[in-house]
Amino acid sequence: MVPQNWIQLLEPDLYLPGSVLSITPQLIQQYQVQGMIFDVDDTIVSTRTQDVSPDVAQWIQEIKPLVRIALVSNNLKHSRIRRVAKRLEVPYYFGAGKPSRRSLRKALVQMDLQPHQVAMVGDRLFTDVLAGNRLGMLSILVDPIHPPQVSVTKTGLLRAFEIWLSRRLGASISNKVQQPSSP
Repeated sequence: MVPQNWIQLLEPDLYLPGSVLSITPQLIQQYQVQGMIFDVDDTIVSTRTQDVSPDVAQWIQEIKPLVRIALVSNNLKHSRIRRVAKRLEVPYYFGAGKPSRRSLRKALVQMDLQPHQVAMVGDRLFTDVLAGNRLGMLSILVDPIHPPQVSVTKTGLLRAFEIWLSRRLGASISNKVQQPSSP
């Protein structure tokens, strides 16, 4: 039996069906978020593409006036994460080893914010949600961002397994669903 507090660490505070683009200015204001830390691979940019889509780039520019932003990725390929961060003009940390909190803490220091003021946004329970919850951040789970021609990826299968396993352990995301509001 897994202790209840461990199960709760796997539960996002909020699950938004759809990609990261489902996060609206209204949602940011509703949760009084002052900073956002984003996972990169399959959250900001698909692992199947090299560059940030114009939609994501525009969306980041729209929310920048509302919150401080940083990217924290487990990806070890510095050039990939640097390229994404440079395109979005935001600070970044690569090779983070999430659910380790080390890089999240560095991002918090850079943002000059406390964990309760920041949302950790990602597509994975056992890395992004777990890391954010371990620090007391607002954890937001989003669906992976993929090009239209891609239906299932290796990371998509891993994500499905994480959700299945977390449910078997007693965690739930179904009561954390918020339908995106219209702008």
